[in-house]
Amino acid sequence: MTDSPEQQRRRVVVRRLRTALARLPHWWPLPVSVLIGTASGLSYGALATPQYEATSYAMAVAEGDTDPAAALGYAQSYGRLTTSDATLSYAQGAAGEPVRELRSHVTSETSPDSPMIAVTGTSSDRHRAADIANAVIEAVIVSSGHVSKDTGVKLIKFTHAMTPDQPVSPSVPLGAAVGAAAGGLLGGLVLLVRPRREDWNVAAQVPGPAAGDGVAQDDRELVR
Repeated sequence: MTDSPEQQRRRVVVRRLRTALARLPHWWPLPVSVLIGTASGLSYGALATPQYEATSYAMAVAEGDTDPAAALGYAQSYGRLTTSDATLSYAQGAAGEPVRELRSHVTSETSPDSPMIAVTGTSSDRHRAADIANAVIEAVIVSSGHVSKDTGVKLIKFTHAMTPDQPVSPSVPLGAAVGAAAGGLLGGLVLLVRPRREDWNVAAQVPGPAAGDGVAQDDRELVR
């Protein structure tokens, strides 16, 4: 059964592509990967929505006869409560976002050496980022005040979140640099794992032992 003209044209195109790839140098994946990575980084830096971050801080303070070391432990506990439903429900009014959206825009950090809590708000609006951080830290402080008589530890605001001036998302030059670096790394890995053409040629040119050689060698050993 003969091939149709369309199938023949496809075979010719595939054959030409294989011939063109075979003529390329073995290191061609490296510059191609760098170019693709750079283009991807440029696109991300130019099209991605800028994100802003603002951070507010609170400090746990021991009251009365409470051991000062207890403040460190309560700071760790209150830090984990910053993203709880109770805290976010109290903060959603001032933050201007529902609890579900607010949870994805809030992160908290605590230090193992000091009774500090850092609450960071993230948003595409720089003013909203500061509002989120301040609303959540106020909610944590109010919650801690309800049980401060029982715990002997209360939270006080240490610093107020200020409106950020610059976004934290990558700029266009930074995105291009990161994309180029990632592309170069990927291209280098491809070069390491792919077989080299020289190895193929050497393996193809080295002839295997002929059957007659083995027989002749055996005959010589028998004669001796």
